[in-house]
Amino acid sequence: MHAHVPLTVLLLAALLIRDGAAIWCYRCTSATPGCADNFNWRGIGFLGEQCPESNDICVKVTERRGAKETITRDCLSALSFRTDIPADKYEGCRPAAKDLRLAHYVNHTIKEHDVKRDYFTDTTFCFCFLDHRCNGASGLHMSALAGAAALLLPLLLLGTLQSH
Repeated sequence: MHAHVPLTVLLLAALLIRDGAAIWCYRCTSATPGCADNFNWRGIGFLGEQCPESNDICVKVTERRGAKETITRDCLSALSFRTDIPADKYEGCRPAAKDLRLAHYVNHTIKEHDVKRDYFTDTTFCFCFLDHRCNGASGLHMSALAGAAALLLPLLLLGTLQSH
């Protein structure tokens, strides 16, 4: 009877992890105080929001034109309207994809609408999903706590299974 206890605990933990798997991300723009490149979560006044989809990714988009810089921190699902999201969405930063056909058949003379999305000369997408609120870091990396948990969890589970 005692041999089934660790298995039951593992199954219960797996169910809880699956249900709470949606990642938490900061969701703000550089127009919000504290959300610029020198990020300060106390300045934006909240600890992030849970993303709407369970397999979502935190994203930090940096757009530059000369000295002007705009930073957007959000969930990837909230940015799905953008056509310049890189195909490779694994951890790390990469330049925006070029959509050569965007607004190809549009005769639009109001440049402020930026229908071709060519106002910014340099756009970079940084993706992260290994840690909650990871899009707050300027250089995205896995936290020390997550790394320690990843190393210790198998050892703890192995010790629990061998003791029974």
